[in-house]
Amino acid sequence: MIKLVGVEKALGGEPVLRGVNLTIPVGKLTTIIGRSGEGKSVLLKHMIGLMQPDRGDVWVDGLEISRLKGKRLNQVRERFAMVFQGAALFDSLTVFENVAFPLREKRHLPEPEVIRRVEEKLEQVGLAAMGHKFPAELSGGMKKRAGLARALVMEPEIILFDEPTTGLDPLMAKTIRELIVGMHRALGFTAVMVSHEIPDIFAISDWVAMLRGGAIAAMAPPAEFQRTSDPGIREFIAAGGPATVQPRTCSVTRP
Repeated sequence: MIKLVGVEKALGGEPVLRGVNLTIPVGKLTTIIGRSGEGKSVLLKHMIGLMQPDRGDVWVDGLEISRLKGKRLNQVRERFAMVFQGAALFDSLTVFENVAFPLREKRHLPEPEVIRRVEEKLEQVGLAAMGHKFPAELSGGMKKRAGLARALVMEPEIILFDEPTTGLDPLMAKTIRELIVGMHRALGFTAVMVSHEIPDIFAISDWVAMLRGGAIAAMAPPAEFQRTSDPGIREFIAAGGPATVQPRTCSVTRP
């Protein structure tokens, strides 16, 4: 679904991405891990066209997007949704209005259809009775759920998750991860997640990739990834805790 070829990017004169080659398979959940400051969020922004590479190509479903602009780029972005670390909700809008916002801005649907879709997504993420609340009235976990509902309401083919459980306690983080996996299984979208949560990500991912030194150091299904002989990757995994979580059961096609 997404393919990056030789992607390089410097910010403030400092190289961040140094020739990233990465293939994201269709319909799978791929998690990108790596140390803080390695450029994982920058990588996501290239996938959705929010950043353009200094060198290299970004392909989405066979279309090279890094040189697209205006309407053509927006058409590609409509296939995406993004869930941000802080949910990125509008403080002045209720939960219902936040979730409805992209539908009203981009789809211009009849209001009964907007209401139906929003109520459906709020129910799916466990916020059926919270549509009237404002973001300031929500817990951190509820804000994450609202952000997920807003992403899902557009029925995207691809959802990018930028550290979706950051700032949550372990139990709530587990709940949000399970919710993401449940929605992924039910709806079948292609998912790319940036996360630091080792070993938990091995239980939910179809593929795991590690960004190191501005390039992809390894990419494999979770069980294979954990068996790597690369000392740097083994150290990173060990630092996150004992990798004893059973990997998610699924059929995987190697990209």
